[in-house]
Amino acid sequence: MNSDGRLSIGDLSKKTGVKVVTIRYYEQINLMPAPSRTEGNYRAYQQEDLHRLRFIRRCRALGFTLDQIRDLLHLSTRTRQECSEVDRITANHLKDIERKVTDLRRLAAELRRISKRCPGRGLIADCRILEALSPAPKRLRASPHGSPCVVGNSPSTRPPHSAR
Repeated sequence: MNSDGRLSIGDLSKKTGVKVVTIRYYEQINLMPAPSRTEGNYRAYQQEDLHRLRFIRRCRALGFTLDQIRDLLHLSTRTRQECSEVDRITANHLKDIERKVTDLRRLAAELRRISKRCPGRGLIADCRILEALSPAPKRLRASPHGSPCVVGNSPSTRPPHSAR
């Protein structure tokens, strides 16, 4: 920090835990304002920039998108406006997170189910996990019109392990 309270990009990076390259990127996409420059043309950040970057970092840690953060930053300058739009952005983000958590739980349950199929002591050629992860080929049968049609997956139509 300079004697006048201005921060270099390195100081800003250290105080926020945001990499220098990321700070520059945030400037390019106008999430951070372009800082003033020193006589030597170095970036010189103010305390407001430090506060703003900490806000951005906290939002990123909570999974907000850059567009959502941009909207939240814009709304934060309208101190006399009702906060319903902030609530809407946050509620939508929470719904997205809850959907992802549900999907991850479903994925974890499926992986547990698959993992139970193989004790891990046999040969890879007999691995039931790899079998479960492999797409089963679709078998063909003749349709009433004489042309082949896809019936579905059948264990009897799966190729031997060595064919995978």
